Amino acid sequence: MKPITFACHETLPLAPKEIVEQILDVAKWPDFRGYWPIPGIKSAEFETRTPNVIGTRIRVTNLDGSNHVEEIVEWQPHRRLQLQMGNFSKPLSRLAANFVETWEFERVGNETNAIRSFELNPKSALAKPVLWFIRSS
Repeated sequence: MKPITFACHETLPLAPKEIVEQILDVAKWPDFRGYWPIPGIKSAEFETRTPNVIGTRIRVTNLDGSNHVEEIVEWQPHRRLQLQMGNFSKPLSRLAANFVETWEFERVGNETNAIRSFELNPKSALAKPVLWFIRSS
């Protein structure tokens, strides 16, 4: 089934390496307070941490009590990073197989152009409208 995709672009004053270091700092993840219908993060902790970062898994507990795991599947700290989110608790586990989040970086002068894109992979055609709603929020 075709995923639901969307992307956002931001120009940041940080170098790509600084951005990915912040992503690996799970102590900062609860700073994300959410926006309806996406819940904020209560806690994040390493379930598995690999020496080369690829395969690192982070267990996330959200403020609404739901949880999921994020695994780093691609790690090129100066160019690109990709995480796959899965093992969702209910009700999201009934709707989505996984989400893929990709960060792409381009350093221009003292700024970094960052494109953050998402693929929401529904489990069924019936789940697609709900994931489309999440995408639109």
